Amino acid sequence: MTKRLLIIISILLAIYFTFKEKEYRDPVIRLGASIPQTGVIKEWGEAVTIGANSYFNYVNDNKLLGTKSIDYIIYDDKYEPKLTLKNTNKLLFQDNVFALFGFVGTPTVKSILPIVEKENIPFISAFTGASFLRDRSQNNFLNFRSSYQKEIETLIKYLHYDKKISRFAVFYQNDDFGEEGYVSVINSLKKRKLKLVAEGSYKRNTLSISHAFNEIKSATPEAIIMIGANKANALFIKKAKENPKFENTLFCNISFGDANAMINELHDSNTKNLIFSQVVPNYQDRTIPIINEYYNVLEKYNKDFKAGFISLEAFLSAKLVVEALKNVKGALTKHSFIKAYQTLPSNTLKGIKIEFKNRQLLNEVYLFTYENNRFKEINK
Repeated sequence: MTKRLLIIISILLAIYFTFKEKEYRDPVIRLGASIPQTGVIKEWGEAVTIGANSYFNYVNDNKLLGTKSIDYIIYDDKYEPKLTLKNTNKLLFQDNVFALFGFVGTPTVKSILPIVEKENIPFISAFTGASFLRDRSQNNFLNFRSSYQKEIETLIKYLHYDKKISRFAVFYQNDDFGEEGYVSVINSLKKRKLKLVAEGSYKRNTLSISHAFNEIKSATPEAIIMIGANKANALFIKKAKENPKFENTLFCNISFGDANAMINELHDSNTKNLIFSQVVPNYQDRTIPIINEYYNVLEKYNKDFKAGFISLEAFLSAKLVVEALKNVKGALTKHSFIKAYQTLPSNTLKGIKIEFKNRQLLNEVYLFTYENNRFKEINK
């Protein structure tokens, strides 16, 4: 009896130590990212790097995590899924990061889902509104931004009911990102008993938009929903604005289009009839306390960098990671961090309400026009 009891206890202890979560004791908390630092959307990578690292440097310099510090390790993937997978393996098995933070893009993130799920590592604030990060039951997916589906629904609802538009076209990137947006457009129109009047696509990481333009121009759409990267979107708009058929067409971009980079590409002469959906408030509104903090930190660590929507999102996301780390009760483990992140107080970002639902903390979509060298929010 005693021998049998000892065997049972030994088995239970073995199970306990096998499944007991490892405590993270390293004084340096390593976060890892694979983002485009070169290529056609390198502006994204720059904005994410500067927005996040500005805050992490501020945290380290002011010892906001006590004896711990944050090291944000970034590798370039050029917005190519194969490189993303290679970089992720390096981050996980060579750098031994505590969490993955700030990955950019739908096709790139989709390529690493199996390994992220297998390793059950916190996957935080990916810059994609893809539904596959919100529909799954995995507890380690921690999104900040709203979904593409919500962005597109907000856009079409405003355009149809407020602007009385019924003739829609879609310009989209021919990959997982574009397909997700395309399906969301179809579904949103279907709810209103509408159909597309035209559609056109282009290949990721290229500027081959001529075929898409020709597919759309003859349909004379009142609004074009643009589900592409900034340079492709901007080139399409430039070409369209040379054609009288598009004189009154509205060009409607979701957040991945990178509004700031597009404005730089288009210059003031081509910014009429543009609408941008965003997942954060107006970065120019310093009356919001957390945005004022963003400016103060950005000016200290990257004073020559121009503020923008993406770097603000990266800054806010970085702050939430730090606040979750500060709120961990007891030992720092992946599980304790995830719990702290999901239960962050709603006023953690002063002036911007957060609530963890649908596997994301921020559940708002904002619409903007660009007038007089400023983004102006649309009251919807």
